[in-house]
Amino acid sequence: MNDTKSKLLAYVAFAVLYLVVVPLVFSGSPYALGVFSMSAALSVIALGVWVTFTIGRINLGQAAFALIGGFVAAICITRLGLSFWIALPVAGLVSAGVGVLLGLGILRLRGVYFAMITISLSEAVRLAILNGGSLTGGATGITGIPVPGELSLFGLVLIPDFASVNTHRAFYFLSAFLLLASILLVWRLMASRLGRVFASLQQGQELSQSLGINITKYRLIAFSVSCFLGGIGGAFFAAMQQSIYPGSFVVADSISFTLYCFLGGLAYVAGPIVGAFLLTIAFQLLHEFQQYQQLVYALLMIGIMMWLPNGLLSLRLPTFGGRGSASREVTRNEA
Repeated sequence: MNDTKSKLLAYVAFAVLYLVVVPLVFSGSPYALGVFSMSAALSVIALGVWVTFTIGRINLGQAAFALIGGFVAAICITRLGLSFWIALPVAGLVSAGVGVLLGLGILRLRGVYFAMITISLSEAVRLAILNGGSLTGGATGITGIPVPGELSLFGLVLIPDFASVNTHRAFYFLSAFLLLASILLVWRLMASRLGRVFASLQQGQELSQSLGINITKYRLIAFSVSCFLGGIGGAFFAAMQQSIYPGSFVVADSISFTLYCFLGGLAYVAGPIVGAFLLTIAFQLLHEFQQYQQLVYALLMIGIMMWLPNGLLSLRLPTFGGRGSASREVTRNEA
C-alpha cells in the first residue's frame, strides 16, 4: 500500500509540475512549448512499445500505428468533416483494430522474427499510404488540417476553439492531458490482474499455459493497447502539425521509440517518458553543433546506455514490483 501511495504521490507531483510550473516558466516561448508538446506525443507512442515489452515482445513497428492514427484522424477531419474530438478516439480505435488483426498472426512469432516482421510492417504501411490515391493524398499527404475546434456538452464549453486562444499553449495542455491519461492507464493496467498475466507471458509460454492462461487473448490485449496509444499519438501529431505525410513516421522512428524505453529503463512505466523527453530535448539543444549534431546525439545516447544499462531511472527509483515492470532482460526471456 505504501508503494502504491508513493507512486500516486509521484504521479500527482509530476502532474502539477507539468500542468502548472512548465507552462508558467515557458509561457513566452512558443518554440519551447512546441518541443514539450512533441515530447509528450512521442512519450505516448513509446508507452505503447513499453507495453509490448511486458509480454516479452520487441515491437519495432510502432511507427506504422502512429502513421495509421495520423491518417485516420486527418481523413476523418478533412474528408468526412468530423470534429477532432471524435477523430482522436476513432484514430486510436482503428489503430487498435488493425493491431488485433495483424496480431493474430505475428504475435505467434518469437524473438528476432517478431522484431523483423514489425520492422517490415512500418515500411509496408508507409508504402500502402503512399499509394493510397486521393484518400491519403499519396506522396503529398494531407495538409491544411484545421486546429481542434470547440468541445461543448449541453451548451457548456469544455474546451475552447484552439483558433480563438493561444494555439501553442492549447496544444501543450492537450498533449499534457494525453500523456498523463496514458501514464495512468498503463500504470493501472500493470497494477491489475492483467499486469500479472503479462508478467507470466514474459517469463515464458510454457509457464503461462501451465497456469491455464489463454496466451493468444492476453497477447492481443497488450498489443491492442500498444497500437491504440500509437494511434492516439499519431493523431495528435497530425493535428499539431496540421499535416501528415507517408514519411511522417518511418522505420527509424520505430527504433527511436524502442530506444526511449531502453534509455529510461524497461523496469519502469515512466521509462519511455524519461527517454523520450531527454532525447527529444537533447536533440533540440544540440542544434548549435550544426553538422555534428547527429554525432554528438548518438555519442550521448550510446554513453548513457553503456554506463546505465538498466536505464536512467535505475539511479533512484525502485522497480514496479514485478507486476508493472518490463524485464530488463526481455531479449533473453522472450516467450
